Amino acid sequence: MGSQSYGIDPAVATQIAKDVGEIQGMGIETAIVIGGGNIFRGVAASARGMDRATADYMGMLATVINALALQDALEQQGVVTRVVTAIEMRAVAEPFVRRRAIRHLEKGRVVVFGAGTGNPYFSTDTAAALRAMEIKADVILKGTKVDGIYNADPMHHPDASRYDRISYLQVLEQGLKVMDATAISLCMDNKLPIVVFNLRTPGNIKRAVSGEPIGSLVMA
Repeated sequence: MGSQSYGIDPAVATQIAKDVGEIQGMGIETAIVIGGGNIFRGVAASARGMDRATADYMGMLATVINALALQDALEQQGVVTRVVTAIEMRAVAEPFVRRRAIRHLEKGRVVVFGAGTGNPYFSTDTAAALRAMEIKADVILKGTKVDGIYNADPMHHPDASRYDRISYLQVLEQGLKVMDATAISLCMDNKLPIVVFNLRTPGNIKRAVSGEPIGSLVMA
């Protein structure tokens, strides 16, 4: 979305694609789970009276639009990409088959997962945690608008302090809005670390995978 109030900013998609292409060139297997809040938020629509399941399905379709936009941006950078969706729509993307997705990664393709988990009532965060488990990922990199996890929203509280490292339990106990509780619990149960960092800073994905201390690390 960039600085726009709605939709897709091609410049932002291009910058993300360049950053992903950079780590792909290092031989790192990269899978991306993408949200759809720049187009439609199921939870927000549900709060305004829409049926929750219907709203969530609409949100899942929004993630597919973003996945196709990111695929286009990646392939313009010369990065071979496959969009894989939890809801079948064979004309535009492959249906999710775990072994096939893993094979794409092994062949050096970026896999973009769209349509969340395919089920209402589950967030994109939970989809990211679930897909990470299924492909046996080493880490989840959670790209956000801020440079880590704070004890309060830094957009509204300038004196908020950032955590360099925090445990899953602390995130849950303090109700920190890193990922939703289902996603955090899934990562905790499977000991999958999460790095929360600012996606808007060019080169941050490479810094994260290179082990540089950027953002916040969530571990046991």
